[in-house]
Amino acid sequence: MKITWNEKDPIYRQLHDKLVELIVDGALPEGAPLPSIREISSQHQINHITVAKAIQLLVDEGFVEKRRGVGMYVAQGGPAALTEAERQKFLRHEWPQICKKIQRLGLSPETLLKGIKEGKKT
Repeated sequence: MKITWNEKDPIYRQLHDKLVELIVDGALPEGAPLPSIREISSQHQINHITVAKAIQLLVDEGFVEKRRGVGMYVAQGGPAALTEAERQKFLRHEWPQICKKIQRLGLSPETLLKGIKEGKKT
């Protein structure tokens, strides 16, 4: 798991978002174990409490389950529920800003579709 850290967001939030990305992308499918807190902490040289906080957010949201003495696992239905939650978050928060920028730049739907098609070729 590779993470490019930024200065803007707290580390636990960035780690949470990376784990969300891995689950939505299928790299951590339903029922899969998450890397251990110790493993993530060591690999990224961050405090284990920070890692635990990021994972606890996923547990609180219902996308990851704790199995006492065994570890953390992607919850049943977690990937589908997480994908839907991410879609809704995108539509509520990011899409309106993107639409405003599209209008501000005067981009047509045809130009946008052409850009999407060209992006798939690379």
